[in-house]
Parts: sequence; structure tokens; C-alpha cells
Amino acid sequence: MFTAHPLTVPNPLPEKLGVHYQDGALNIAVVATHATSVDFCVFPGGDLSHEERYTLLGPDNGVWHGRLEGYGVGTRYGFRVDGPWDPDSGLFHNPAKLLIDPYARGLDGEVNVSPEIYAHVVNSDLAPTSQPPSRSELDSAGHVPFSVVVDSSFPIASKPRTPWKDTVLYEIHVKGFTQEMPEVPADLRGTYAGLAHPASIAHMKSLGITAVELLPVHVKHEETFLTTRGLTNYWGYSTLNFFSPEASYATAIAQERGPQAVVDEFRGMVSILHQAGIEVILDVVYNHTCEGNNDGPSLSWRGLDNFVYYRHSAERPRHIVDVTGCGNTVAVDHGRAMQMVLDSLRYWSEEMGVDGFRFDLAATLGRFADGYTPAHPLLMAIATDATLSLDKLIAEPWDVGMGGWQTGNFPPPFSEWNDRFRDSVRNFWLVDMRELAAGRCAPGPNDLATRLQGSEDLFGNGVGYLRGPRASVNFVTAHDGFTLSDLTCFDHKHNMANLEENRDGTNDNRSWNHGIEGTTSRGPVDGVLNPDIAELIEDLMPTRLRTRRNILATLLVAAGTPMILGGDEICRTQFGNNNAYCQDNEISWVDWTLDQAQRDMFDTTRWLLYLRRHFPALRPDDFGKGQALNGDSIPDVSWWTAEGERMPDHGWGEQHNRVFQLMRSGQHWGGDDALIVINGTLEPRTVQFPVGHKKGWSIAFDSAWTTPLDGGIDVNALDGHTTPEFKMLKSDKTSIQLEPQSVVILLS
Repeated sequence: MFTAHPLTVPNPLPEKLGVHYQDGALNIAVVATHATSVDFCVFPGGDLSHEERYTLLGPDNGVWHGRLEGYGVGTRYGFRVDGPWDPDSGLFHNPAKLLIDPYARGLDGEVNVSPEIYAHVVNSDLAPTSQPPSRSELDSAGHVPFSVVVDSSFPIASKPRTPWKDTVLYEIHVKGFTQEMPEVPADLRGTYAGLAHPASIAHMKSLGITAVELLPVHVKHEETFLTTRGLTNYWGYSTLNFFSPEASYATAIAQERGPQAVVDEFRGMVSILHQAGIEVILDVVYNHTCEGNNDGPSLSWRGLDNFVYYRHSAERPRHIVDVTGCGNTVAVDHGRAMQMVLDSLRYWSEEMGVDGFRFDLAATLGRFADGYTPAHPLLMAIATDATLSLDKLIAEPWDVGMGGWQTGNFPPPFSEWNDRFRDSVRNFWLVDMRELAAGRCAPGPNDLATRLQGSEDLFGNGVGYLRGPRASVNFVTAHDGFTLSDLTCFDHKHNMANLEENRDGTNDNRSWNHGIEGTTSRGPVDGVLNPDIAELIEDLMPTRLRTRRNILATLLVAAGTPMILGGDEICRTQFGNNNAYCQDNEISWVDWTLDQAQRDMFDTTRWLLYLRRHFPALRPDDFGKGQALNGDSIPDVSWWTAEGERMPDHGWGEQHNRVFQLMRSGQHWGGDDALIVINGTLEPRTVQFPVGHKKGWSIAFDSAWTTPLDGGIDVNALDGHTTPEFKMLKSDKTSIQLEPQSVVILLS
């Protein structure tokens, strides 16, 4: 039996939520609007047998608070909340449950999935034993992490603030990127420190990316259905706390030293990446939490204030509304939930030093009960915040609720993942080519052309029309779905390793195996090696590699902000798994043992990024007018047929115009003219050039090259300042012979 000591000194700033050290004491504040009492529970040294309870003052505007002398950084604590037990009304107060502070900057320990973590009585299958559920008397202390007071103790290097027009995103997983990188010391692999190791940075700088977009690093909780199968939530889209970094990504020594060391390691990583000119963008999951549906555990938010933090049905208060597909939805239309999101974002930006955020299922963050609006107060608050508005803000512009697809409908300064770009590029280079190879027809290039010039149909209208092409985050692959290599090797998903009988993951892959399913890469597909087809697959590799080069070239000459999936530049495979969220193993980790074809692909990607960086016409920052502007002699953007004639309006849907040309004026964007010539057919074609400002074109890239060396370009000799010599066509040459399925970039 514990005796709670009432606190008599109020928190001088009760609206500053969380537990903060100041002048020899802790200022405590937590929201629990329906509670009748809240105890602040301290565990000196993390000793479960020595729990000290202090009853907080309040509630003042729904906040329970107090000031406790004699404790500081490193304090292990939690909250116990008493109040009505009324499941049918959505109230699950239970003082037997030690609750994590939603504002905790560090956590010590893990969730032990057991009956103790549920506010209601459950059976051996963790299902309620009655309806309505009855209150559990089991104490959850020892089965949930301690919240821990931490400090930000050293300055972080200044943010690079890379302009959007120069930004190249690189999506990676903290652990998976270095887990098998041989140049990184074994004790640093798969960690924050490993990501900041010189070998990691050397790869990223050599490649030419400007920002890493990290899969979630907020501390996570493993779902029961995964742990019982021996799997984990590798991606991390199951947040346990929005302020604490995931400790398992820290080095063993930092984990041993505790949450402060984990925070320090993360901040040190950010600082070192900043010194290298690399921005750090976090994938954040504010749309739902790990507490699941109505019958889920009470770990933090549910036990404190179920109605403040989760959206419920007005007709059935117990019923949680789920527009995320993950069991619950954070109630961002409630002021306190909105405050939590904003406070978390500011903390990661100001104290942890990150440069921006990619918002998972961002349409949820703009929802009221009746649907999405770009004028939602949370979106407006983020967009106009003095700190956050200067960071890079990227929306995944959809969720699974009604009206959930909102691509192009976010306010400035948000950019958005452009799923239409992904689908259009896959259709043109994979689906359509598969149809042509089967002797069937394929559509013209109208949709691809729209994507190449920034997707003005999506981003040139509505609330965000002033953003221009940079609002379109162009990608073809991401963490969910096939890798670039697998897009060219598999027609169907192979997710048996996920232990869901291949039911999980999308069937809409828009891929093309080029004739035979599978890859010769090291490792099995669905656990089975098939050496019998290895020789046949080797015969397909040149075409598969060219398709990958075509896709990368299309991505990196398109107007907008490109995002590369980490490992695509070295042909990383997931052996056909298109939903590797639970694969913390060789399926997901980057394999750094490279053959010649992989090294060639790396050099090709480096070269394409070099061209984009040094020639502004390859990264236009407006949609273009199709007119000669400011005294120019040619249009800023123009489209041409293979015959060198202007593309007629009726020609965009015609199959024979899958060979086409895009010319951008160098005078408009600065620098050389650029001519991008695409052959989206299975036959070689002769293409007549349009006339630019000068006579003669230089061939800067041809996807028929297996490596830039085939074009006389040594990427290892590039120093970032000198422009290499290209193959200059004779000034009187007015045409070029295109290989089948190819992209050529010319400069003049």
C-alpha cells in the first residue's frame, strides 16, 4: 500500500506540459480533464520496490501540476490517474496503471505485453473477459517503461537550410542503412552513431543527395501479433511516445548509460550530418498511436484522457474512429492533442536539431469529423509557426478514410509525396513496355509529360498553387512497395516471410519482370533458391538495368523535388517483398557487397545527380509557360515529336509519340539549354532535333550506357567545380539514333 504525499507548491507554468528540471526542482504538468486525482510517481534509481507518490494540484484548465524539490535530470517517473470507470462512455481511468508521460523526453525499459498493461481485465489471449469490460487490479509498473527527465546539453551545428530547388531526398532506415556496412565499426552499425560515421557520410556525399529522410525514430512499441510470430515492427510506424528517440537505434554503450546518452547520440548524429551539409528529415506518425483500438492497452494517452487524445464516434462514445487503418486516430481537432503535436514538432526542430518532417498519413492531420480541409487549424499552425515554417514540411497526402486522397491539396509551405508521379513513371517504363513486349498496344506520353514538368494539374491550382513544382516530391519507390531493382524483376509480391500467407502488401505493383520472375541476387525468394533459372535471368539483366536507368533518369530530370529510396542506387533487392515492415534482417538491410553492375548503377546515379545539380534546366523551379519569355528566342518549355515538329494537342495520346522530346530554355533557368529525348518503344528510332539557342548538342547522358564511362565520363574525377567534356555532336548533325527503351539528355 502506497501513501501519496500531496504537493503544495504549484508549477509556475502549468501550461508548459511535461516534466522539466529548473533550479533544483521538477516542474510537472499533465493533461487529464476527466480525472478525479493524478499522482506523480517517482522510482529512485529505477527501483520498483521504492515508489514515491505525490498527488498533483488541479485540475486547472484540465491540467494537473506541481513543483517537486530535490529531483532532477535522470529521474524515473510515471503517472497514476484515478477517475470514472465507464467503458461505454469511453472512460478507462485506472490508478493501477503506471502511465507514460506523453511529453517524456526519454524512456527507460520496454513494454512487456501482458495482462498488466490493460486497464480492463483480459484473458490469456489479451481479449476482454466481459462486455462492458471490468477494471483490472493488476499493477502495470515493471511492465511499462519509466519516463525519464533528460536535458539538451550541447549545441548542434547550424542547419544547412538547403533551398528546395537544390534538394534531393534520400529515404533510409537508421538501422538498415549501416547494419551491414563493412567500413563502419561493428559496434556502431545500425545506430545513430553509425549513420554519422565518415563511411556513411562519404557514400551520401559521393552520391550527391542533400537530405536524409529517416523512417520513424520516435520510440515504438511492437504489436502483439508480430512478437508472437517472432517478428518486429521494423519500420516503426507504431509510436509509443512523440518526444523520445528509439533507444534500440543507439549504440550499446549509450543504451547502457540510459536515455540521456541516447538523446545525446541522436543529437550528435544530427550535428555531424549538418557539418557535412546534409539535412535530417524525420518521418513522423502523429495520425495514430500504438495503443490500438477500443480493446487496446492503457500505456499513456488512453489512461490519461481518452477523449482528448483519440477521436470517438459521437453516437457511440466508446467507439474509436479509425481513418488510419491502425486501430485509432489522434483527435487533432482537440486543442490539447493539437498542442501535443506542435510541441513535439518544435522540440525535435529546436532541441534535437532536425531540419524537417515527413507527415505519415497527413490527411488525418487535416480532418474534422466531417472530413479533410486544408484550412485545418493544425495545418495552419504548422504552416505559420515561426520555427516550423522554416523547416521542410512534407505531407503524405492521403489516409484510408472517406475523401482521404488529397494530393495537391495541402497549404504552403508543405510539399507532398506525389503518388501520381510514381504511378505514371511506372506505367510508362514498366506496365506499358510489358504490354508492348506482349504485342499489345500502349498509350501515348501525355501523363508522363505532365509529371516531367512538375504535375501542374495537381500543384498549379488550389490553396497551394504558389508553391510551384517543388511542392511535388517526385518518387518512384519508397519504403513501402518494391525497390527499384525489384520493380524490374518481379510481377508479383513475394511476402511469405511476413507470415501472413502473402495476403499483406499491395497487388498494384505496376512492375515488369522482363519475362522471368525472380533475381539472381544473393538470397532466396519466399525462402526458396532457384538456381535453374539463373542463366536465363542473367540474359535479361542488361534490359532490366536499362529500365532502372530509364526510371532514375526520368526521376532526376523532372521538375519537382526528387526522392531516392536508399539502396536503389546500388540495385538493392528485397527479394520480391513489397511490404517488409516486419523484416529486421537481410531482406531490409542494405547489402554493401557490390558486383560490377551495382557499382555501375551507383556511378550512373551519381552522374545524373551531378547533371541535375550543375545544370538548372534539369531542375526547373516553375511549371513553364510554353512561351518565349523576357526576350528569349525559344519557349521556356517546348515539346517535340521524333520528327522534330511541335507536338500537336491530338498527338499526346498516340502510341507512335512514345518517342518524344522535351526542350527547356537555358536562358529562362540560367545555363545551357537542355533537351531530353525519350524512346518508350521496343524499336530503335531516329530523332530529328529541334533548334535551341546554339548549333550542336552535347550528349550528357544515354541510358544505353551501362556506365558513364561508356560516354567518356569518369565520375571519380569530378571535383564538383569543373564541368566535364561531353561528346559534342557535329554542329551540322540534326538527328540522333536512339536505342530502344532509352533516355538521352543533351545540353547546348
